[in-house]
Amino acid sequence: MRRHTPLSFFPLTVLCSGQHGTQATNDATEGLSGRDRKKQKLAIARNIAVQSTNAETGPSNTNNSMAHLPNVIDVERFTESRAFEITAIQDSIKAAGSSAAHRVWQTLPRELRRRAASHDVRRVPARLRQKAQAEMDIKKTVAKHKAKRGKSKRVSKTDAYLKRQRDKVWLETHIWHAKRMKMETKWGYRLAIHPSEKAFRSSHRAAVHGSILHDASYQSLIEISGQQRVLRKILDNCCSPQSVSPGAVRYVSGARTIETLFYESKAYPFGLIARATIMWQPLASFASEPQQPFEAEGEQNQEGHPSAPRRKRKASSKGKEKASEELPLPDETLRSLWIRTHPAVHDQVFNALHESASSVLESFKNASDTEEPVEVEIADMRGKVNIFEIMGPKSSQVIKGALQPVPKDDRVGFKEFWASLANLQSTASVPRGMTVGFTVTDPRLRFPPQNAKPSDNLGQFTTLPTSKLAQSNIWNETERKAPKFQKKDLDERREKNLIPGTKLTPLRQDDRIPVLLIQNSLEHSRNAESIHGWTLIIPSGWGMAFFSSLIYTGTRVGGQRECQSQSFEMGVPYFPRDFPYTVAGEEYAAEKETEERALWERKPPAKRPNFEKLRTRSPWRPDWDVVLGKMKEKSGDKEGFVSTQREGEDDSAMSMKPWLLCGDDVPSLVEKLCNVSAPTIILRSELNASRAKCSLDPLIGISSLDLLNGALVSVRVKMHRRGSPDDVAMLYAMSDEEILEWEKDINKSVAEEVIDIDEEDRSKPIIPPSSSIIGYITTGHFSLMRGEAFGLASMPLVKYMELDRQAKRMHSNAPKLVVRVRNPSEDICRVAYVELL
Repeated sequence: MRRHTPLSFFPLTVLCSGQHGTQATNDATEGLSGRDRKKQKLAIARNIAVQSTNAETGPSNTNNSMAHLPNVIDVERFTESRAFEITAIQDSIKAAGSSAAHRVWQTLPRELRRRAASHDVRRVPARLRQKAQAEMDIKKTVAKHKAKRGKSKRVSKTDAYLKRQRDKVWLETHIWHAKRMKMETKWGYRLAIHPSEKAFRSSHRAAVHGSILHDASYQSLIEISGQQRVLRKILDNCCSPQSVSPGAVRYVSGARTIETLFYESKAYPFGLIARATIMWQPLASFASEPQQPFEAEGEQNQEGHPSAPRRKRKASSKGKEKASEELPLPDETLRSLWIRTHPAVHDQVFNALHESASSVLESFKNASDTEEPVEVEIADMRGKVNIFEIMGPKSSQVIKGALQPVPKDDRVGFKEFWASLANLQSTASVPRGMTVGFTVTDPRLRFPPQNAKPSDNLGQFTTLPTSKLAQSNIWNETERKAPKFQKKDLDERREKNLIPGTKLTPLRQDDRIPVLLIQNSLEHSRNAESIHGWTLIIPSGWGMAFFSSLIYTGTRVGGQRECQSQSFEMGVPYFPRDFPYTVAGEEYAAEKETEERALWERKPPAKRPNFEKLRTRSPWRPDWDVVLGKMKEKSGDKEGFVSTQREGEDDSAMSMKPWLLCGDDVPSLVEKLCNVSAPTIILRSELNASRAKCSLDPLIGISSLDLLNGALVSVRVKMHRRGSPDDVAMLYAMSDEEILEWEKDINKSVAEEVIDIDEEDRSKPIIPPSSSIIGYITTGHFSLMRGEAFGLASMPLVKYMELDRQAKRMHSNAPKLVVRVRNPSEDICRVAYVELL
């Protein structure tokens, strides 16, 4: 079988070799302009040189090449006879490609291109710098001598960086992110918002099929130390009673972490602050070293970090008890735990814990007749550790390739876990919140790392979370040390290796770093979509050492936009964006409104939507007061902006306190409320029953009707066919007649929009009145995972119950909650379905 390969990638010209052609070319270039000489140079580069007729060409018949073809060809002789032609065509293809209108830096892939590569050869890879230097124009510039400061006035680079952090804090990976990402100041930190690349699909593809890394060291971290029974009671006062208590046995042992909703002290269901992740220090009975007494540990912490704010409450000043080292541990055992929350609510969480601790200590003091000491210590741990979140199916291989545990770790459970880590196709098979503690060597010694490759025989993950497996010295403040050696010291050791590129062998004086590895899942119980990964916690000072090794394995790095997108794709509300009527949520909405309003005002009237004509009440932030009925419209006036549409507060709604109903029991609770005739009584009794689980008093000071009317629920909005909801899009209710006529048109395949919007006559759209607004979309756009648009929204609980009764009344077999969605800058309403989160 004969294969024909096309070789003429460029229009090439056959040129006989000889001195006459060269002399003619030199004569022809004289007197030509620069543009003509460039064209001629390109034409010459596309020529193929051939031998003259008197050259020795070997056994070849050029008169009739198809006649008398031999049955057998001597490959060696044939190749030698055509060596000149083969070399000539290869050189011509190479010359034609290199002489095209592309410079060296334009031939690089997008992830290797740099902004200054067109004029700075140091921004080009070393293998192409010589060619890039030849392409650059030689410019004769006069060096400008800048006056140098005196020795007494010189500022070091460290001092200059510290001066720039007066009103904000840089992460340890700030320099790396600032060169490659868009940076903004948020919550007191200078954070990466999104990569400089305009494409977003690559980040989504990395999260779904590869791995993506996010530096979450800005998150708030608070440490609480005290007796186990006291810590349990403090957490019960602040955590959601709908989920498993943080004081349960599965979490108290330290083998797992729990993610829960954090409230103000004894305020459930009001006073929602944020989501929180709680992790207990593993039980001391499994520790390799005995646990230190509580007061001694507190003194070491104060000496090591005098600037960390600490608050201590004492019920008595006599006596001291040490932690028991036998199982089961009594409630008087001294324990410690970490609470990780969003940085925007650090002060709220800290104050709530302080208030709860004061209340609990006071109750213990009044109930106890002895002089036993009861004390609690709350410490701010911000800046003491670094947190990296690695999400995606290949996150396990990245961790296995970048980290190297110390050989002396002889725990059987850890060896089994580490051996099976490379074969994990996804951490979805790992128990939720599983914690693994171990010690690793300096990752800079093994740089550059390589991803671990899974074996052919993929077994099941059989390691179970245990307290012994979760043991780590990172809980001990004296073990969280800064690096002993700088990068230049390790480079000097690497230069002494006889074989270049050989990895360094860990020595006795090298660092050993304690780390924590926690299973992390981003999923919702009612969604099929999910993404899984790991959370890596390391001591402060080691950020870039671990970060460089993790990203060198091909892991993509994401910012705040990528984190929001991951939550949106999985259908999980993102804090604080999708949490209305929280302090952080209201601050986020106010900042977003200021930005959007400023952008709208900068545009001329002809290039921006006219919200007054569109009758959009609140175009930049949701107006929950009107949706809940707390504010009334002015009768007789046209609908416009929020500032012109408010009259006064309704006297009947003044006592209503809005709150967000969320938790694991929300679907069952809402279903129960939709099927009873007295939902106000059932809702109050269910909330009081949840409060009773945490030994909280029943709700007082609010009526059952106000409790029901002030409740908000989170829902998922799925478009029927066309349309993509935007942020702050409005949800409208539909009457029974509108739904019947719309279904009739759908069955006929005539209309796709709502019946009151004519597909052919868009000049006179009918916009529903603001009185029919039943909710707002907090996050909405096109979903790459679903291949269609959808949104996350919030709406009053009473409105959702009305939609549920309407759907059951019209379609008893398969009820679907139907609403209309309208974007703030559009006059078209589209039909969508609503599902409870």
